[in-house]
Amino acid sequence: MGPPGSGKGTVSARITKTFGLSHISSGDILRSNISNKSELGLLMKCCIDQGQLVPDDVMSRLILRDLRAMDHSSWLLDGFPRTVPQAEALDDAHSVDTVINLNVPFQTIKQRLTSRWTHLPTGRVYNVDFNPPKVPGLDDETGEPLVQRDDDTPDTVTLRLKAYENQTEPVLEYYRSNGVLETFTGTETNMIWPHVEAFLQKKLFSVKQKVA
Repeated sequence: MGPPGSGKGTVSARITKTFGLSHISSGDILRSNISNKSELGLLMKCCIDQGQLVPDDVMSRLILRDLRAMDHSSWLLDGFPRTVPQAEALDDAHSVDTVINLNVPFQTIKQRLTSRWTHLPTGRVYNVDFNPPKVPGLDDETGEPLVQRDDDTPDTVTLRLKAYENQTEPVLEYYRSNGVLETFTGTETNMIWPHVEAFLQKKLFSVKQKVA
């Protein structure tokens, strides 16, 4: 868990690569269902087009369906659960060992996101501070113009961060009271990652010992 721009995608990719876990991203599942025009996908598109959140039961059905298909392998969930009812639905179906929370100061995230420019046709992302394009405002590969996504403008970023805080604070509290929440604080993904990796090395080793 972590607010938009906290480095969740990068940390998730490193966890799945280092520990061989299956990665389930709620964003990817949403996008594939919408593009496939599945029954749930159409329902979700309708919500998103109207600026509403996808209902908890729809989101839970979607994710739990994918988890069932994965049988007995270990997995990492990214972007789900986002509300307490989603967390409860997940707990009813599976036991969650660990919840990793990336705690990055909002000021850092704001700076990171508002510096972000995208090449829309490919989804390539640049950051003017630490990953700038070779030619300002143009994509490295195609030379086409870069744009700032609507949800990366300063006002929208502030709204997104507030919405995240209001929505997910109860979820963090839910997992904190269940004793499975582990929070990692920092301003840079590369500084946070070694701590996440060391924690998971220990955690997964003890899980393997219990199974043995």
